[in-house]
Parts: sequence; structure tokens; C-alpha cells
Amino acid sequence: MPIATVNPATGETLRTFEEMDREQIERRLTAARAAFRQHRTTGFGERAQMLLHAAELLEADNADIAEIITTEMGKPIGAARAEAAKCVKAMRWYAHNAADLLADEHPAPDDVADSGAEHARVVYRPLGVVLAVMPWNFPLWQVVRFAAPALMAGNVGLLKHASNVPQTALYLEELFRRAGYPKGCFQTLLVGSDAVESLLRDERVDAATLTGSEPAGRAVASVAGDEVKKTVLELGGSDPYVVMPSADVARAAATAVTARTQNTGQSCIAAKRFIVHSDVYDDFTRRFVEGMTALRVGDPKDEDTEVGPLASERGRSDLEELVDDALGLGATALCGGRRPDGLDRGWYYAPTVLTGITDRMRIHREEAFGPVASLYRADSLDEALELANDTSFGLSSNLWTRNEEDSRRFVRDINAGGVYVNGMTASHPALPFGGVKRSGYGRELAGHGIREFCNTTTVWFGAQAEAG
Repeated sequence: MPIATVNPATGETLRTFEEMDREQIERRLTAARAAFRQHRTTGFGERAQMLLHAAELLEADNADIAEIITTEMGKPIGAARAEAAKCVKAMRWYAHNAADLLADEHPAPDDVADSGAEHARVVYRPLGVVLAVMPWNFPLWQVVRFAAPALMAGNVGLLKHASNVPQTALYLEELFRRAGYPKGCFQTLLVGSDAVESLLRDERVDAATLTGSEPAGRAVASVAGDEVKKTVLELGGSDPYVVMPSADVARAAATAVTARTQNTGQSCIAAKRFIVHSDVYDDFTRRFVEGMTALRVGDPKDEDTEVGPLASERGRSDLEELVDDALGLGATALCGGRRPDGLDRGWYYAPTVLTGITDRMRIHREEAFGPVASLYRADSLDEALELANDTSFGLSSNLWTRNEEDSRRFVRDINAGGVYVNGMTASHPALPFGGVKRSGYGRELAGHGIREFCNTTTVWFGAQAEAG
């Protein structure tokens, strides 16, 4: 795939970039290793000062970087500005909290006395150079939620971003440089996916994090495993959104529209499978379909646009294949199911609600990465849970109910990395984020995320011998 900015709203190639050659990559790997030797010795105060400066600069750049994001991957402009603002919030949160999150831990003396220790403690030390393989759907946030904790822990970063967001990738390197980080602390590598294996195998790279597809995760995990290097993977999701009889149906349906179409539906944590109890199924379905139909689809640079184009022509083709397969096997489109009228240029797809889904259909098993919802009916919480867990993914989940027993059961029995009751899934700096099953492993954000790329070190002191 060429490294280029291609406007999804028009299909026009705006800029192309030369892929870095081996010599350029070599220089950056050497600079990263040298930067780590310096950065690891800095204190939390100095690291926080640089990260807070980066946050200040990003806040000032909000309108400009939002324009780049919208141009490169089609995110509606309001959502692009919100993404940049969320990154600022995360940077400031880690700058203010990293020292406490990575504070030394001191076991009680009585607990370690039988080991012969006079005292002992646990310290968190940075691992080194971390390679980040990042996707295009949240081109700023996905990177910052890795970079902010990694840099605060004393690591340095190498970014291999998606090939369709090169200007965003270059902006990020420049942002951290402007914020005062030493040369080599955070660098962008303009390379294709075929370069990832050699980067992972390089002895100057200590660990890797990837957000992306399941095949990409398998490839990175395989190479990293062979090299015995730490990885964190956040892969796909097919999150269930369960609505029970006691729910506020009007609020659940309105939120469901946003939960399915945020970022034009191109989100791993977007709700994708809507499992509704029979008692409220008709009411929810009417409201949900009305909401999906009313969405304004159009130019992502228009302030009134709610759903923009898919980020790539291939992405739209993949989505169309899933929908056409379902329709061909008997599913019904309650709305959408096609390209929208009047938008002949660009890679648009109409907000869609499918019902009559069966396990013969690909969309029952595969992630729909676009504004397409699968609607199911359930007669009980047991049946809803069975459907919710009938997936190879396990990123997040949603439950709508006013019944405490429903909530307790759902939290206990759902197999997912997150449970959101009476609300939609959203990542937050103070809460750990990640999945189970084929949604990946490891956690980002919160204290769990900053410690993923730390060496948890036991420090033990024996009693000193008395002078003779």
C-alpha cells in the first residue's frame, strides 16, 4: 500500500510520501537507543514538564490537526477536534499521575522477614524502545494513549503508523520535538507493513504495541514471541449492546445510534450487535431505525455532518460484501443496506440496520467496520448472554437495565474486557482498556497501561553484618 494522503470524501490523492530506506531506518533506530539511555535517567518532574508542554501545543493546534485528520481518513470535523482534545486530557492526566502510578511498593517487613531481608521493595523501570504499530481510525488518540504513558515511564517510542495517515504521523513526531523531548525520544517511521518484522527482530527494539486487525496482531505476536519480546495487542471487536425490559428504552435507542455510528462506525469499541429483549424489541427497533435513518451523511468538513465516508475504498467494499452476504442469505435491511443517494464521489455507505441474522451469515461472526448494526431478539437474559458471548471477540460490552440482578449477572457472565451499564463504551485515561479472546491481550491506559512497558523489579536488602 503506498504511503499517501487520499481524501476519502473524493477519492483524490493529495500527497504521496517516499518510504524510508534502510539507511534512514538505521539512523532512527540508533537515535532511539541513544535517547533511551538519556531519557530513562530523567525524573518524573522533568518528564511531566515535557508532556504538559506537548499537551499545551496540541491544544493550540486543535483546529489544524483536526483538518489533517478529516482530510486523511474522513472523520467528521467535530469528532476530529474532539479526538485532539481527548489526547490533551490524557497527556495531562499521565503527567500529573505517573509518579504515583509507578511509585515504589514496600511489602510489610514482617511479610519478607523470613526471606532474610532487612527490607525489600518493588520498583518499576522502563523497558526501552517500544515499537507502536498504529491504525488510521483514531490516528491521534491511538498513538497518544500509548505515547503518553510510555514516555512518562521513561521509555522511548518508534511509530509505524497506517500508510493512509502519513501527515498525522509526521505531526506527532514534530509535536514531541517541539515539546522539548530529546532527539530520538519519539520518531515516526514512514514504512510499509512489510518492514515491521525486521524492526521487531532488531535488538534495539525492546517491545511492541499494536492496535489493528486480528491478522496483523497474529503476525506481530508471532515474531515478537520468536524474539521473546513483550507485546500488547488491541485487535477487533464485535461488542454486544443488550437492552432488557426495565431499561429506559428511549435513552437506550438514542445512545445506540451514537454507539454504532461513532467515527462512521469504524471503531473497535463501537457497539455492533444489538440484542434486545422481546418485551421491548418493537419499541427499541422503531426508535433505533428512526435514529439511524435521520443521521446526516455527507462531507466530513461540514459541521452538520454526523456520518462521513469510510476511510478507504477497500473498507467500503469489505462492508458491502458483509451486508450483501447477509441479505443474500435472508437478512432484512430495515434501513440502508446500500450506498447513499447523491454522494457519487468518495466512499460513503448509508447507516444500516440488519435483522434476521443467522449463524450462516458472515456478519454474525465477523466485525463490521462501518455504520452497519446487527439486530437480534432475545426472550431472556440467559439467551441474551448466550448471544453476546457467541463471538470470537471480547473487547467491551453494554447492558441497559434498571434491574440490579440483571447487572450483577451480566458483569459476572459476560466475557469481555469492559462492561458499560446504561451507557456506551468509551476509553478514558483513568480506566484500563483492552480485551480477551481474539480482541487481544494486555491493557492500555490507567495504571495498568503505564506498567505494561515497565520492568517490575524486586529489590532485596539483607541485613548488614556487624563490624568485628
